[in-house]
Amino acid sequence: MEPARFQVERLFTGRPGELIDVSHLIDRSYDYHSVRELHWHLAERFGLPVQHVAVRRAGCARPAVART
Repeated sequence: MEPARFQVERLFTGRPGELIDVSHLIDRSYDYHSVRELHWHLAERFGLPVQHVAVRRAGCARPAVART
C-alpha cells in the first residue's frame, strides 16, 4: 500500500496579521509524500535555511508559513 500523499492548497509567508499569499510561487499540483518533503522543498524554493521554515496544516492557528 502506498502512503497517503497531499497537495498544498495555499501558502503564506509573513507574521500573523501580516500574511502574504505566495501560493503562486510553488506547484500546487505536486503530490508531496510527507510534511518533511514539503519542509525541505520550501526551504530550497525560498533560499532559506531549513530551520527558518515552519509548516502548519490548514485549520491550525496559522496556515503553512515560510518565515523570512
